[in-house]
Amino acid sequence: MEIDKKIIKKLIDVLEDLKKSTKGIDIETNTQDSTVEEIDDSKSITSPLIGTAYLAPEPGAKHFVEIGKKIKKGDTVMIVEAMKTMNHIPSNLDGIVKKISVKDGQPVEFGQTLIILE
Repeated sequence: MEIDKKIIKKLIDVLEDLKKSTKGIDIETNTQDSTVEEIDDSKSITSPLIGTAYLAPEPGAKHFVEIGKKIKKGDTVMIVEAMKTMNHIPSNLDGIVKKISVKDGQPVEFGQTLIILE
């Protein structure tokens, strides 16, 4: 692939013109919310393996957990599929579900936070 120097020169000129036209104008470049939520690791359920997370036992079925639901230690909170094996992920704590950190069908890593409890 050959790069056309004329196109690059034209792009540089356009960028220089843009810089000149915005001189003296304060442009905010950070569009993300700067507040960071503190996560208490002692009240979170993490993935014990790498795979694909499923929030329900089958497509269209009721989810294992929902926000606000009270769960007990040992309750299945989701399934992580790894190498065509469906692994039920049990809760390691009692508590109320505050946040579900993954979406149905999302790939997860070892140690990734799946659920945060109150």
